[in-house]
Order: sequence, then C-alpha cells, then structure tokens
Amino acid sequence: MYESLMKVITGYGLISGFAVIGLTMWVSYWISDTFTKGRLHGSAIAILLGLLLSYVGGAFTGGSKGVVDIPLLSGIGLLGGAMLRDFAIVATAFGVSVDELKRAGYVGVLALFVGVGSSFIAGVGVAMAFGYTDAVSLTTIGAGAVTYIVGPVTGAAIGASSEVMALSIAAGLIKAILVMVMTPFVAPLIGLNSPRSAVIFGGLMGTSSGVAGGLAATDPKLVPYGCLTAAFYTALGCLLGPSLLFLMMRGLVG
Repeated sequence: MYESLMKVITGYGLISGFAVIGLTMWVSYWISDTFTKGRLHGSAIAILLGLLLSYVGGAFTGGSKGVVDIPLLSGIGLLGGAMLRDFAIVATAFGVSVDELKRAGYVGVLALFVGVGSSFIAGVGVAMAFGYTDAVSLTTIGAGAVTYIVGPVTGAAIGASSEVMALSIAAGLIKAILVMVMTPFVAPLIGLNSPRSAVIFGGLMGTSSGVAGGLAATDPKLVPYGCLTAAFYTALGCLLGPSLLFLMMRGLVG
C-alpha cells in the first residue's frame, strides 16, 4: 500500500506539489486568522513556512535543493521552477488595464517610479554596508528590496550567484511583512483612507502581498486600488532591474 502510494505521488510530482502547497496555504491562513486576527497576512506566513521547510529539508537530506531532495516532495521543484515563476510575472502584468492606471492620474505613475527607485537605493545601501561592492550583487539585492520577485528575476538575468539571489528574496520578504504589519498602524497618520491614497500607497510600497494584506487589515474596500499600482510596480521593477538600474550600478561601481 505504502509503495503504491509513493509510486503514484512521485509519478505525478506536479499534482503532489500543488497538494502540498495547498495544505501549506490552508495552515498559513488558519494561523493568520487564529493567532493574528488577519493582521499578518496568510501569504507572509506561507512564505516563512516555505523557507523553514526548505532549510529543514536541506539539513535532513544533506542536499542542496531543500525539500526537493525528498522524493515525496520533488514536485515542488516543478511548481516553484522558473517556468511557472515567469508565467506568474507575465500574468500579473497582463492582468492590469492601462486605462485603469491612467485614471489614477500622474501621481499614481510618479509613485511607481519613486517607489521602485527609493526601495532600490535602500537595498543597495544595505548591501554596501554589509560589504558587497560589485554591480551584480548590489543590483540584485537592491532589486530584492523592490520586491522578492524582482530580485531573483534581476539576478537570473545579470548572472548573480544563488546566495545573492537568496539574500534578495529575504530582503523582499522582510519588506512585505513590514508593510503588512505596519500599514494598519500608520494608516491614520498618513491619511490612508481613500481610493486615491491607496493607489499612491500601492505605487510607493509595491509589494503586492504586503499591500493587499496591509490594506485588508486597514479597510478591505481599499485593497483593489492599492493592488492596481502594486501589480504595475512588480512589472516595472522586472523591466528596470536588469536594464537601466544595472547599467547605472555598473557606471557607479564598475
């Protein structure tokens, strides 16, 4: 019985990967609702659980691919591979209407560039403080501070090491969690109480999961407006990271 079950699971790796991810998401949202009352979004908890399980899997198997080294969970390697990652990025970009962005006004467009630029500069500053000096590493970690999707996309395009790309993901994850947790507390102080302000906020912060979770905890009616520019933010970061921002860093540090 056990051998037959293992044969089916390993033979249909992608399906088993979806099952594991679905279970992880269910547990994450249960933890979010039960212990944080929705203040910490389920997606952030799911990311933390994924990183923890990856570490445990790597330590348990002595391998280099985390839980993928466990035959039962090998399908996660397909589900989390570059193909589906890039598909998700393209789907995010195509899922937003340019006409809707125009309705947000020039302020919303300006917020996008200010948000990407300020996050990138902050990430580069932290990377330099920890001793990174080459353009590839600085650009990748700076892009990770934009979002945890932009970081690995940029790093893969410009040839960054896996360690640097992991740091970029960590930087984006910390940013997403901070935005989720802090948004409800700072919203009254910054006037985050209208669709227009939510559009600007989404453009400045950019991390889709962070903005969605933070606005949901503040006022669920504001979520679509913040997510509108946050979706463009990711696409803009993926466009500028391996191109203009990388060229700028090469010009500055060689």
